[in-house]
Amino acid sequence: MSRAHFDALGLEEPHYHLGVGSGTHARQTARMMEGIEDVLVSLRPSLVLVYGDTNSTLAASLSAAKLKIKVGHVEAGVRSFDRTMPEEINRVVADHLSEHHFCPTAGALGLLEREGIKGLLTGDVMYDAILQSRPDTLVNPFPTPYALVTIHRAENTDDEARFRGIWAGLELVSRELPVIFPVHPRTKAAHERLLACGTGRIRVIDPVDYLTMLAMIRDASLVITDSGGVQKEAFLLETPCVTARESTEWPETVDAGANMLCPAAPDEVYRAALAMLGRTVKAEANPFGDGGAAKAIAAFLKERYGGP
Repeated sequence: MSRAHFDALGLEEPHYHLGVGSGTHARQTARMMEGIEDVLVSLRPSLVLVYGDTNSTLAASLSAAKLKIKVGHVEAGVRSFDRTMPEEINRVVADHLSEHHFCPTAGALGLLEREGIKGLLTGDVMYDAILQSRPDTLVNPFPTPYALVTIHRAENTDDEARFRGIWAGLELVSRELPVIFPVHPRTKAAHERLLACGTGRIRVIDPVDYLTMLAMIRDASLVITDSGGVQKEAFLLETPCVTARESTEWPETVDAGANMLCPAAPDEVYRAALAMLGRTVKAEANPFGDGGAAKAIAAFLKERYGGP
């Protein structure tokens, strides 16, 4: 999936590509650590900057810490308080290994301080990226109206009953408006036969690039997701959202009335979708900053470590 995003955003090729594919969390993290350690031993940087809550975040944090290289965590302090989610473990460990903590929201800063860690409130770099993409100019190839769906987290895709419950809920939603479901590779691998049985009102498509996805979120009547990033993007693009999980790392979106959590059961997904459909999403204040997060982080690092 990374190639589509690099091409769409005009990014240059990475200087190092680890070539690590899918696998169990332990095997994937271990292979990443081996590759990252080789790079860090070669470069000996003053700081390793990690982002978010993925296995690569954990692998880079551990590799740097073992080599006594300082770590800076972008998106620090974020918590769902659900340790069954691998992402929660990754973000907690990264925070406790890091020297510098760049917090996207005041809530994240407060949670970090409760753990005895000092952070810096910078705002969210995802908001920076959305603004730089000029969302009003993006082209959406799909006709409206529709509900946009993304389901990829292990808690939903690896549990057959949960995924079938969400799927049955989407079939109910599709009676109200068409559903477009860009399918993540892990979701397709786990449920290819079921996904092939989509009705005419559930359109299963391949993943799209970042800019197309933003346009689709912007124009959707409703987003149904289990992605932390898509929850934020829906909020920032003023699209109502239903999150097929029982907890979220972005409570700011729920507090603003822009997002509703729901269990992975057909009636619950349908009920939440109806409750959010047509809701106006416009927060009085944006908890994710003013779009200057990257500049704030860069200014901090320049002051501490020098550079252009």
